[in-house]
Amino acid sequence: MNEMTKLTAKDFATDQEVRWCPGCGDYAVLKAVQRTMPEIGARPENTVFISGIGCSSRFPYYMETYGFHTIHGRAPAIATGLKLANPDLDVWIITGDGDALSIGGNHTMHILRRNLDCQILLFNNEIYGLTKGQYSPTSRVGTRSPSTPFGSVDRPASPCAFALGSGARFVARGIDVSKYLPDVLKAAHAHRGASFVEIFQNCIVYNDDVFAPFTAKEFAVDKQLWLKKGEPMLFADGTKGLALDREALALKVVDVENGDWQAASVLVHDPVNRSVAHMLVEMQFGVFPMALGVLYEDERPTFDSAIIEQNQAASAGKAPDLQALVAKGQSWEVTKEPRAI
Repeated sequence: MNEMTKLTAKDFATDQEVRWCPGCGDYAVLKAVQRTMPEIGARPENTVFISGIGCSSRFPYYMETYGFHTIHGRAPAIATGLKLANPDLDVWIITGDGDALSIGGNHTMHILRRNLDCQILLFNNEIYGLTKGQYSPTSRVGTRSPSTPFGSVDRPASPCAFALGSGARFVARGIDVSKYLPDVLKAAHAHRGASFVEIFQNCIVYNDDVFAPFTAKEFAVDKQLWLKKGEPMLFADGTKGLALDREALALKVVDVENGDWQAASVLVHDPVNRSVAHMLVEMQFGVFPMALGVLYEDERPTFDSAIIEQNQAASAGKAPDLQALVAKGQSWEVTKEPRAI
């Protein structure tokens, strides 16, 4: 494909039948990603989508790029090897709350702390959809499912809190059907390093409307706080905001009168502030709105760039010699005559 060819969303759509349940939030995420690709200048021949196991992991089949549908929870390991073998590739990991935080929790932790240059999209529907509705690591206490018919007693994991605790340098949230999701995807792609994006995704069959208290149209204005760098943390049409309770060292909701957010001491979003990012992801929904957008971003050198620099330094001034490498270390001389026992 000519590098100058102007691409559209259709250029990133395959001829494969999309096989998700009618009404699944994955359709909206797929469309958002396909629309985002040409806007960030992506090229199909230089892009790869890697997934593990789960409903969301069908994603690579529907992207007209390179793709790997790998094994449960191990997409980060495949992505790491791929990025080190070909650093020029634009690597995207597609995973779910079960795939990434249960069997794949250890792999997710390490790719985040290592800071491999890639984008990780975690579809969170708070349920195991592919295997018929068992509760997942993010399911809420009391969730009734085939595996917890009397209600789950597990306390759920918070994907974004997990990411921050693992040392992630970019943490964001989006909603499957939100018009702002492409903006979050663009920000994730622009970040150099491991970008972690939790996407609230509705499972219409096994966990329908679990996020409705903040995603439903009638609640969105009052219950969604979309964060933007350098702008005040306002919601409810600017009539409410978040301020810092200095005595409790915690966030609090304050009323904003006549648009004067400064008088109400509303915080201005600074994504480099890791302490505030932790507070935002830990906010109790209901008392507080749901924090969305880029919650935290602070770049540092990537794992792949460090490995490449190290290898270049180690090989500087040396000529490749495979025979010398094979013969290095202990060696044995094998005689023609067998020894007597």
